[in-house]
Amino acid sequence: MLSVELEVPEPVELRHELAKDLGVDSMGAIVLAVALEDRFRVKLSDEDAGAVATVEDLVDLVERRSREARTYDNSQPEQGQDPR
Repeated sequence: MLSVELEVPEPVELRHELAKDLGVDSMGAIVLAVALEDRFRVKLSDEDAGAVATVEDLVDLVERRSREARTYDNSQPEQGQDPR
């Protein structure tokens, strides 16, 4: 996804730093965040962005947010179902 969204010509590895190795600037980070939110149906916050330095950090974050979203969805009553 990184290669496509940010037009990174080289293979992307977990150890790569987003800014240093892949040249992700603030605009690239926004494009990437929106693409990840759309693709994985997660919400990424500004605080999340500050904690991400490498591709591996980003993968871990999206996996964590995805698990949280599934947990939240499973705890909600189905539409039309009495929540009691």
